[in-house]
Amino acid sequence: MTLSAAEAGQARQKKDIRDRWLLSAPALLLIFFAGVGPLLIVVVYSFLAPGNYGDVKWEFSTEGWFNVLFSRDIFDDTISLADAHFTIFWRSIKLALATTILCLIFGFPTAYFIATRPANNRSLWLFLITIPFWTNMLIRTFAIQEVIRSEGIINSALIKLGIIAAPIQMMFTDFAILLGMTYVFLPLMVLPLYASLEKLDFRLVEAAYDLYASRFNVLMRVIVPIVKPGLIAGSILVFIPALSSYVVPRVLGGGKNLMIGNLIELQFGQGRNWPLGAALSVTLVIIVLFAMLYYVRNAEKSGGGHG
Repeated sequence: MTLSAAEAGQARQKKDIRDRWLLSAPALLLIFFAGVGPLLIVVVYSFLAPGNYGDVKWEFSTEGWFNVLFSRDIFDDTISLADAHFTIFWRSIKLALATTILCLIFGFPTAYFIATRPANNRSLWLFLITIPFWTNMLIRTFAIQEVIRSEGIINSALIKLGIIAAPIQMMFTDFAILLGMTYVFLPLMVLPLYASLEKLDFRLVEAAYDLYASRFNVLMRVIVPIVKPGLIAGSILVFIPALSSYVVPRVLGGGKNLMIGNLIELQFGQGRNWPLGAALSVTLVIIVLFAMLYYVRNAEKSGGGHG
């Protein structure tokens, strides 16, 4: 009798698992064809030969992956490192990290300010934070261009005040790209931080002050460990799109300060080297994957330590 009951329980459990898989099958298929499928196509294209006028030749080739790291001289076929690619990759990672840090510096106080407002006022502040999302990113980027260009708001104001005699060249620099990406991605840092800070029990902060902790110690030993999930989520949400950003470097960088996204577009467009563009795209995915694994592992270690 006991064995029959156990078998019946196992049968119900298997049926429940099977039903769950059947219910989730449409979503899994959609994810595969909409997400994994295109990525597999890009991976396949990266191992093909480039066509004469774009597209690919259906011949197996590792030339695309070779060209990611190396370059071949057109005259004597000597091989050297692809310094231009390494420079672009380093610029992209550097600017993405700097954007993440700046968004954290400006986003944490903003999220803390909103979380400490009266409950009936927080919705208004969150509404103001989300307003930029109502506008296309290209329009927002052009708005930054109007602020920092030679005849823009900043230079015109400084000249009228007599602080400078000639406009400061801010456009088409890494500074312009960094400023634009910080402005564009700042809300992506504020919202996850606010979600974590809203749940913070501020009695813990008061208790820390009662134990004569300084403001810095309260911040680093009480607030930051508790809101670290939001901090990590915000960092991921900012770093990944900043690393692969295309519009901001294209408009504010002027084509001189390329990032990975611009380099990939160049290969599929003017370069007409689709396998190289596909290989660069997969390389970008790998970099993002390692960055996410790094963040997740740090989050798990931090959670285990506080647990």
